[in-house]
Amino acid sequence: MNCKTTTSGTFAVFVALWMPTPPSLFAEASRIERPNFLIVLCDDLGYGDLACYGHPVIQSPNVDRFASEGLRLTSCYSAAPNCSPSRTGLMTGRTPYRVGVHNWIPFLSPMHVPESEITIATLLRDAGYDTCHVGKWHLNGWFNLPGQPQPDDHGFNHWFSTQNNALPNHRNPYNFVRNDIPVGPLEGYAAPLVTAEAIHWLTEIRDPEKPFFLFVCYHEPHEPIATAEEFTRLYGDGENPAKEAHHGNVTQMDAAFGDLMDSLDDQGLRENTFVMFTSDNGPAITSIHPHGSSGPLREKKGHTWDGGIRVPGIIRWPGRTTPGTESDEPVSGVDLLPTLCAIAGVEPPQDRALDGANLMPVLSGETIERERPLYWHFLYASSAPKVAIRDGDWKLLAGLTGSDLPRGADITDEQMQVLKTAELTDFELYNLTDDVGETTELSDRYPDKLAELKSVMREIYLEVREESPVWPAWEWPRYEGRRIKWPPYRRQGR
Repeated sequence: MNCKTTTSGTFAVFVALWMPTPPSLFAEASRIERPNFLIVLCDDLGYGDLACYGHPVIQSPNVDRFASEGLRLTSCYSAAPNCSPSRTGLMTGRTPYRVGVHNWIPFLSPMHVPESEITIATLLRDAGYDTCHVGKWHLNGWFNLPGQPQPDDHGFNHWFSTQNNALPNHRNPYNFVRNDIPVGPLEGYAAPLVTAEAIHWLTEIRDPEKPFFLFVCYHEPHEPIATAEEFTRLYGDGENPAKEAHHGNVTQMDAAFGDLMDSLDDQGLRENTFVMFTSDNGPAITSIHPHGSSGPLREKKGHTWDGGIRVPGIIRWPGRTTPGTESDEPVSGVDLLPTLCAIAGVEPPQDRALDGANLMPVLSGETIERERPLYWHFLYASSAPKVAIRDGDWKLLAGLTGSDLPRGADITDEQMQVLKTAELTDFELYNLTDDVGETTELSDRYPDKLAELKSVMREIYLEVREESPVWPAWEWPRYEGRRIKWPPYRRQGR
C-alpha cells in the first residue's frame, strides 16, 4: 500500500532520527507506514561530470532537475576509490577493508562479501520491505555459481544483474542474470535496459502492500563504453570519438534516470520515496577514456586524493529535503545503512563495528555527530597515499610501508602480508575547506593538528587491520590467452 506518511508517523520517524534510539522506538517506527527507498549508483561518474556539478559541456538535464528538487551534497564521498570496495561499504555500512574487499573483484576471484556480513537489503527485507537489485553487482567473483553468496543471499528478492561490467560493452550485453537464470543476449544499451527492468519490477512484480528498497546500479560511464548515436552527436561529429562516446554516455544514463523518475511520478510514489543519486568512485583514468572530470579535485579513480573518492550526491525526499539546497557536510557511502535503518525503524547490527553515521541531520542543515572520522584504506591506490581520514575541514593521508607492489587484480601472498603488517608512514595534512584541490601540505604549519589526527588514524587503522580478512593467492585465469570475464554458467545446487 503506497500511502503518504501520517503526521504521527512523521513524528515517530524524526524521534528515531534525532535521539538515541532504544528498541522500543525502533518497534514503534516499524509499525508506521514507512517510506520507500531508491538508491541510484553510477559507475565511474566523476565529481565534475554533471552540469549541476559544473561540467561546461556535458548535458544532464534530468539529474540537474532532480538536484533542483532536492539536496545537493558537495562533500559526498564513496566508501573507496574503486568499485567493489565502494559497493561493499555502501551495502554494509562498514569500511570495506573490515569485510575483506580490498580491490575490484574479477570473475572467479575468491574475494567476495561473506554471507556473514549483514547488508541493508537483508535488514530491510527482514523488516518487511520488498527488495530489488538491477545492474552491476560486483560483490563476488563466483557470480551465479556455488560457493559464494549471490544477490538473493544478501537480501534481494528480485535481481537482474551482471558480475562486473556489461559485456561486451554497454550495447547489446549478453551477461545479465535474472534470479539465477542467465538472460542471454539483449538488444539495447545498458542504462535503458537496467531502467526498464527497474520499472517492470516497480509496476508488475513488487508487492504493493509493502514498502520497497530498489538499488539501481548503472554501468555508465565505466568502460568499455558504447553510446547511441543520438547522444554522441550532441558532442561532435566524430573528430574525437572517445570523448564524444564518454560525454554521450553520461547523457544516455541521464535520460534513463529521467525515465525512472517519471515512472515514480506515474505511480504516485514520489512523495513517499527517499531517492539518492551518487557514484561509486571518481572518473576513470584509462588511456582510452580519460575524459571524465573530477572538477577542482586532485586526481581521479584509484586515488585517495579527493578526486578518487569525492563524488556527486543528491538526495530528494519531499517534505524532508528543501528543493534546490546544498550542503557541504561530509557524508559517505557507509552512511547509507545507518540512515535507512533509522528512517525505516530497523535496528542496525549491534554485534559488529559500523563506520557510517545517520546523515539525516544534514537534510535540515545540521552537522553529523560521528563516533569516528571518515576513513579510507586502499593498498592498491595509484599514488603513494594509501590511507586517509577526513575530520571536519581536515584531511590526513598516509602511505604504507612495503606497499610498492603490483596493483593488478591478481591476489598475491605478499599483498596479503602487507595488508596485515604494514605501518603508516609519510603523512600529509590538508585543509579541504581552504584548499579543495589538496595543493598545500600543512604538516609544518599545524603540528598539533597533525599529531592529533595521526593518533586518530593510527587507532582506526590498527583496529581495521586486525579485523580485516585476507585471501589465498589467486591468478585470474585465462582462456586462449584472454582473461575469463563471463562464461554463461547457470548456478547449480540452489
